[in-house]
Amino acid sequence: MKRSRGFTLVELVVTIALSTIVVSFMAVFISGPIAAYNDQNRRAELVDLADNSLRRIARDVRRALPNSTRVRTNGSVVVLEILTTVDGARYRDRVPGNQAQRLRFNNADDSFNTVGAFANIAKPFSSTSHYLAIYNVGVPGADAYELLNVITPAGTQIDIDTDTVAGEDRVELSPAFRFGFESPAKRVFLVDSPVSYLCDTAARTLTRFSGYTISSSHAARDSAAELAGAGATSTLIATDLASCSFAYAPGTSQRAGLLTASMAVSEAGETVSLLHQVHVDNVP
Repeated sequence: MKRSRGFTLVELVVTIALSTIVVSFMAVFISGPIAAYNDQNRRAELVDLADNSLRRIARDVRRALPNSTRVRTNGSVVVLEILTTVDGARYRDRVPGNQAQRLRFNNADDSFNTVGAFANIAKPFSSTSHYLAIYNVGVPGADAYELLNVITPAGTQIDIDTDTVAGEDRVELSPAFRFGFESPAKRVFLVDSPVSYLCDTAARTLTRFSGYTISSSHAARDSAAELAGAGATSTLIATDLASCSFAYAPGTSQRAGLLTASMAVSEAGETVSLLHQVHVDNVP
């Protein structure tokens, strides 16, 4: 008779024990690099989230109408609001011969030429949702948020097209509007809409709001509910916020203002903090 061959129970137990020891050692050596990779990947994502958010804010602030940047704190919410511009030019102030081409400030005017053309809009351009602004300095009586003197009223029909004079555009307003102050640099801005960034540290979110009605009171536009009621469209920019702050130094009309924006985002016990400073052109 042939004898059967195989493993004894003792041999099997020893093999399993040795295999367990080997696998344990391998897990010790492999788990460290894997954990380091996951930590590094998480930190990179946090840095990217904070950096992209701050750069998005900076991009909008650089397009802001001069002297329209304002900051407010409402409980756990920090609010940054600006009036964004889509284009700008220099209005014609003195014209030899045809005086209809100049912008008049002594009474309401319904048309004028620009010296140099608007470069960032397709022409002919026609809108009742945009605004024209001249010499906004952000003080009572010359504050664009008041929709008086320095900016056309809501609903004004604005038409812009290439003029027969080479290199100039023709601007028409309906109804006519009297701008209260001349700009020393003869600058006229085409304003799109207000934009607000809400940093809510309680909800740990950063949200961008746009396309809503302008209010002279910032307190009336410092919450998500108020902005939604004013017709704003919201876009979630970032989550997992640990902290957020905006500080604005307005400077003067001869010197750029400075917005300091800081943000910290956290996940799995790790926090990444970034700070950006943005120069704001406040020459009206």
